[in-house]
Amino acid sequence: MSFVNAAVDSAIAIAEKRKGKLGAGIYSGRPNVVLERGFYALKSSTWMVVASGFVEPVFYLLAFGYGIGQFITGTTDGNGSPITYAQFIAPALLATSAMNGAIYDSTWNVFFKMHFGKVYNGMLSTSMGTLDVALGEIGWALLRGLAYAIGFMAVVTTMGLIPSVWGLLAIPAAVLVAFGFASVGMGVTSYLKNWQQMQWIQFVMLPMFLFSGTFYPLTIYPVFVQWFIQAMPLWQAIELIRGLTLGILNWAMLGHALYFVAMIIGGLYFTTRRLTALFLR
Repeated sequence: MSFVNAAVDSAIAIAEKRKGKLGAGIYSGRPNVVLERGFYALKSSTWMVVASGFVEPVFYLLAFGYGIGQFITGTTDGNGSPITYAQFIAPALLATSAMNGAIYDSTWNVFFKMHFGKVYNGMLSTSMGTLDVALGEIGWALLRGLAYAIGFMAVVTTMGLIPSVWGLLAIPAAVLVAFGFASVGMGVTSYLKNWQQMQWIQFVMLPMFLFSGTFYPLTIYPVFVQWFIQAMPLWQAIELIRGLTLGILNWAMLGHALYFVAMIIGGLYFTTRRLTALFLR
């Protein structure tokens, strides 16, 4: 009982400390606790499930970049300079790797915790608020996306597929991409009620991966189709990271970065409101 009493006293002390401060009802300054839980849970995870998000884009790179790529000529960067087909698709697959890592944890894992594990019910019965939970879960998804991005970047760099020194910035760019996808992914998942509805995520992700300029330039599409694709987040991510890895810097890259800043802010806002509506009624 002493352990329980100590935990209760600690929760009360944290709540008293936050009392009267802005956002006290939804934030206690403890998202790190959610991250700690993620690390403990990782120890019991199947390593093949975790590794699959990394090896998938590597397989695509080998199959398309070095398989089909040997039959493709005339590939150029945004300035018209010739590059190999593998150099063209490598940054797109890096963006996809960051997206996959973030989306997996912020959707399927969150859905299980929300509807089956009842993890958030327990978290929110303590001094923690909904913003703590949102930041913690999104932060954990971001770390997974970062890990995938670093691993893939290490592979493509050793292959000589990053011709520009600006490619070093592709890692923080991938973190920004992962943050944006994780924020929106958790918010969307909070509205889904069964496994059938969760399949909608894959229904959206796969076409976005295939048609966002991953394997061929956007110019092959009619103009009205290009406008639709340019509105999708993966295209924004690919353009940002491709520009960095190929050393093509322009003001449009700032627009791509701001796109993900807006995703992060909007995702955090709606995720926090949704969790509050679900668990603090």
